[in-house]
Amino acid sequence: MDLYDKAGRPRPTEVRLKKADKRLHVTFSDGKSFEYPAELLRVESPSAEVQGHSPSQKQLVAGRRHVGIMSLEPVGNYAVRLNFDDLHDTGIFSWDFLYTLGLTQDDVWENYLNSLEKAGLSRDP
Repeated sequence: MDLYDKAGRPRPTEVRLKKADKRLHVTFSDGKSFEYPAELLRVESPSAEVQGHSPSQKQLVAGRRHVGIMSLEPVGNYAVRLNFDDLHDTGIFSWDFLYTLGLTQDDVWENYLNSLEKAGLSRDP
């Protein structure tokens, strides 16, 4: 298997679902390794239901503090579909999406928390 895709982006070398910890762990071919909380993956899901069809249509998803990932399914060689225990299963998480989210997750999380506060919403159900 090539360590990089045709665009030169790293490929995953290990993908582990840690159900009890409600986390997804992905290691990439460049040595970077990321732990993604299920809540972050759920609220940032690349599905049209969450992202809409343009940035202005993105939905703010609240009340997912306790969400878990029930399973994951490979999608070709480029992505994984996550099945969450709140029954959301339409997001296809490309390796590129996960890599970028891994690099930026602190900022993404902070923006999410600020957006919830601004909207008067909570992480709790």
